[in-house]
Amino acid sequence: MDQALQRQSPPPVSACEKIEPEPMFDLIEALFFAYRDFVGEADRLLLRYNFGRAHHRVLYFVDRRPGLSVAELLDLLKITKQSLSRVLKELLDQTYIEQRPGQADRRQRLLFPTEAGHALALEIAQVQSRRFARALEKLPAGARAQGAAFLAAISDAREDA
Repeated sequence: MDQALQRQSPPPVSACEKIEPEPMFDLIEALFFAYRDFVGEADRLLLRYNFGRAHHRVLYFVDRRPGLSVAELLDLLKITKQSLSRVLKELLDQTYIEQRPGQADRRQRLLFPTEAGHALALEIAQVQSRRFARALEKLPAGARAQGAAFLAAISDAREDA
């Protein structure tokens, strides 16, 4: 029989070759839309103060971790000093955050929320928590823990990738 007419089987896959699974477009899209709506409410609230998402991130972590050093904040957010500089200055100038020297090392700059900063961070957290609560009401028991585990797994998954 003519070799051109014979069925050709694909060459065997070597152990070195990795077959990539199909992209999870359903989850990718769901995450895009969930993030858009999750931050959208906070964005609208922040606009009243002429703040954006970067201000929110800084204020959130300073409020959650009072006494956080600038260096720790940079590491936590994985941003440069330059990208933090303007946002932090605005939050300091408008007295949502205050900066104090470290007790052991006076060169260290420690960040604390002011009363106004804490109130704003809490208002945004309440808006976002209501969104979570509405979503969790529609899901079976244990969904909060599963959702938290899923998000943590995404965050922790191969940071070197």
